[in-house]
Amino acid sequence: MSLFTALDVQDVRFPTSRHLDGSDAMNPDPDYSAAYLSLRTDAPDEGTALVFTIGRGNDVQSAAIAALAPHLVGRDVEEVLSDLGGIYRELISDSQLRWLGPEKGVMTMAIGAVINALWDLRARREQRPLWLTLASLTPEELLDLVDLRYLEDALSREEALEILRRGAEGKQQRIAALRERGVPAYTTTPGWLGYSDEKLTRLLHEARDEGFEMVKLKVGADPADDERRMRIAREVMGPDYPIAMDANQRWGSAEAIEAVRALAPHAPYWIEEPTNPDDVLAHAVIREGVAPVRIATGEQAASRVLFKQLLQAEAIDVVQVDATRVAGVNENLAILLLAAKFGVPVCPHAGGVGLCEMVQHLAFLDAVAIAGDDARRRIEFVDHLHEHFEVPVRIEHGSYMPPEQPGNGSRMLEASIADHLFPDGPVWAAEPAAAPVAAAVR
Repeated sequence: MSLFTALDVQDVRFPTSRHLDGSDAMNPDPDYSAAYLSLRTDAPDEGTALVFTIGRGNDVQSAAIAALAPHLVGRDVEEVLSDLGGIYRELISDSQLRWLGPEKGVMTMAIGAVINALWDLRARREQRPLWLTLASLTPEELLDLVDLRYLEDALSREEALEILRRGAEGKQQRIAALRERGVPAYTTTPGWLGYSDEKLTRLLHEARDEGFEMVKLKVGADPADDERRMRIAREVMGPDYPIAMDANQRWGSAEAIEAVRALAPHAPYWIEEPTNPDDVLAHAVIREGVAPVRIATGEQAASRVLFKQLLQAEAIDVVQVDATRVAGVNENLAILLLAAKFGVPVCPHAGGVGLCEMVQHLAFLDAVAIAGDDARRRIEFVDHLHEHFEVPVRIEHGSYMPPEQPGNGSRMLEASIADHLFPDGPVWAAEPAAAPVAAAVR
């Protein structure tokens, strides 16, 4: 019998603010970071996962993950891995931790890290990539992973099972097609607000040359800058090339409608996060006000319930799941099922630290076993920090190609972890130490 022995969490941060990589209207100076979890056992194997943050607060996220250790340490590994639906329900139902934010927020992201690490361990033990581990489950086994509580008014168990049974038809042919062609990507690499017009132009040309069939630009800081940058992008990419926009929650609803209408002559493909991610009704108002420009959101949508409401209210045209925002693979599976029920495409959010490596598995599962073929599906790609991972994403001709190596893709190189530990790693040793994000207790 093998037992869980520890949840080791490390505070890993990358100084991306030095070159304004990742800069947008709401986050002008991010330091891409990871609360990095190694789920130890008394056997030679372990599971890994991470929660993406943008610097300050990574210590808070790390502490939240560590607080979940009593749920696993000392328990039988095989018993837990054989019932990942059960451990998911147990973690989200811890009443005292749940009080901090009922199935949302820092604790939910911590639960997601543990759930994702368990899936990584299971996939490694099965010697399969996570996407294939999930795709190899029967419709009934997949559904047992999902908590449909709070969702029944939009998605019944019978409807969910029908979606999964329909997805199982032709699954092997879709797996073969996935291995041959991958899933199309779009790139945000050119679009950061801190980049000069010259850098924007160069990166747009490179995106087209590399086979990407869509790009995304950050907007929302200044209307004149937004107009100029969108005009440059349209001139470089041509009249029919999809160019998405991302406001990163900068606007109120009236302001969003005005801003998007002003940019409509440049034919934006979608506007992402036009307002507060929790405001379902504002998204619905904006969607009506800016049509035919699509509304996309999800990277900071904190729970499956919020996705349910966005879909029920016909407030979004694109669902953007994130690998580390909700409670891991299990909750993201519920969101994929909701999107399939409402016929809305899933275009995952990625970038950051390890998000591309992790979220691709969800998109591949959606493509082969849930929503099936959908020409609207794209996965975000940002060409940052992949060199720090054991199995970096593989992009060919503008598409994500599925990995065949075991696991969920989150495992970082030991040297990269050591160099970027905060605050004592060599990358940070010369920097003034940032105070921990914690209030004094008296």
